[in-house]
Amino acid sequence: MNLVVQRPGLLTSVQDLGRWGHQAAGVPVAGPMDAWSHRLANLLVGNPAECAVLEATVTGPQFECDVDTLLAITGAPFAITVGEQHVRSPLVARAPAGTVLQFGECLAGARAYVAVAGGFDVPVVLGSRATDLRAGFGGYAGRALHAGDRLAIGSHPAPTGTVHDDTPQHARTSAVDVRELPHASHAPARSAVTRLRVMRGPTEGAAADRAFTELLAGLFRISARSDRMGYWLEAGAVTPGATASMITGPTTMGLVQVPPSGEPILLMADRQTTGGYAAVAVVIAADLPVAGQLPPGATVTFEACTPDEAGRVLLEREAQLNSIARPW
Repeated sequence: MNLVVQRPGLLTSVQDLGRWGHQAAGVPVAGPMDAWSHRLANLLVGNPAECAVLEATVTGPQFECDVDTLLAITGAPFAITVGEQHVRSPLVARAPAGTVLQFGECLAGARAYVAVAGGFDVPVVLGSRATDLRAGFGGYAGRALHAGDRLAIGSHPAPTGTVHDDTPQHARTSAVDVRELPHASHAPARSAVTRLRVMRGPTEGAAADRAFTELLAGLFRISARSDRMGYWLEAGAVTPGATASMITGPTTMGLVQVPPSGEPILLMADRQTTGGYAAVAVVIAADLPVAGQLPPGATVTFEACTPDEAGRVLLEREAQLNSIARPW
């Protein structure tokens, strides 16, 4: 039972929800850039939330199912060809053995997630199947996918009250069956200015206060140097040298650091475990999936948010996830 990669796309890797509990030993968390879409993909095929999926970036893969497969594609909307059908993700599909699925144009955002019922069965390293691309371990041989790779499909039990496929055997068909989910993506349009809500970061002092104020007033562009580790934010208005380096401290996804150059860095999924730049802001949890969908060249602004508002919008985001019903 495999998914056979015919074309890997720009950057496609295996990711689960991350390698938690090892930052003290210098091991990054990794995991998905858009955890909301990762969780949704697993939910739609009846997997536990922690199952490994594929994360595809900007140009997606082409692969063949060598066994009947129930799969979901979430996150950024892509033009998708499943067998002979031309559709648009997010979607759920029953793909008979021999079906070829091909990603086309990315229509908004940057990252899509492919889940299969049972999850991808790659080795567990330090409690996780996530790929650490910089260190070269986890996932599929510690790297992005290549043409010819064969991804084994696992057999994780479905959560209580659900099944992977509850269609009676006599009612099943050898034809591809696709269900589109038009309201299951929060990927920003390419031309949009994306607003990310932030709270004040842990670095204290007048210089950090001034940097936070300037961050809120600026319009930033995500540099081409950006990757899964972090986004370099260009063209903003944070005063160079407004903040000095501090004693090295722990990092988290969404932390906004300001180095002495004044060019902010937004830390993402593959962030280092500690950092010594001034940490002036942190993106709220509800907006991290939106940040994870931003490609190089996208423009962002930052807006101050209170802890109460951050909690409220996170509950709303979770309610949205829980309101999306499986099509089978």
